[in-house]
Amino acid sequence: MISDFHERRLGETADRLAIETGTRPRTQVCNVTDEAQVQGLVDAAVDQMGQIDVMINNAGLAHAAPLTRTSNADYQRLVAVNLTAPFLAIKAALPALRKTQGVIVNIGSIEGLGANPKHGAYCASKAGLHGLTRAVAVDHGHEGIRCNAVAPGWIDTDLNDDFIDSMPDPQAFRQQIGRIHPVRRTGTRFAQTFTRTLDIEGARPKAGVDIDQQRQITYIGDTAHINQHVFQ
Repeated sequence: MISDFHERRLGETADRLAIETGTRPRTQVCNVTDEAQVQGLVDAAVDQMGQIDVMINNAGLAHAAPLTRTSNADYQRLVAVNLTAPFLAIKAALPALRKTQGVIVNIGSIEGLGANPKHGAYCASKAGLHGLTRAVAVDHGHEGIRCNAVAPGWIDTDLNDDFIDSMPDPQAFRQQIGRIHPVRRTGTRFAQTFTRTLDIEGARPKAGVDIDQQRQITYIGDTAHINQHVFQ
């Protein structure tokens, strides 16, 4: 089951997944900052599929401005989507995940580990998500629940594409952000690679560590921190 706040975008994503995988996923519109709607989403998933094995917290917002030009409303909005929403989803799903000894995957960011200019609010929200990931792993690992985070650099997602397109010169901006990566480009979509890796027995990440992804998947935390992003 997949969810989005925007019904049209949700339908488009489901259609694209149907083409890519041969199966159209179940869908449900949900405002992930609304606790009642998040609980309804979890309940619907259990009702329709019988159980929850994996939950991925992927909703996110970006905001580019120095702190002096970031309003409290801007900051609270980013925190609500990037940090509070995963908290609400994890809390709602824990009873179901206990039954399956399931997996939680939080989509963090390399900017939760470092920072780029004018991304103060975004960095704070993603750093908090990485901390939440470790805390959930510590608190619920004994129940068989694994909680990990993916920490990508600039990836060609709809969110980042829209942000780049909003720039006065999108092509020049894309080249600029590509130069902060040693491979001199932004990353491509990696969901299928990550999913396949999770499915390989013995290749599952250790609970409470982040996964930094560009083309390869490496582990940080208790193992090693290797990424392809250079902070300016």
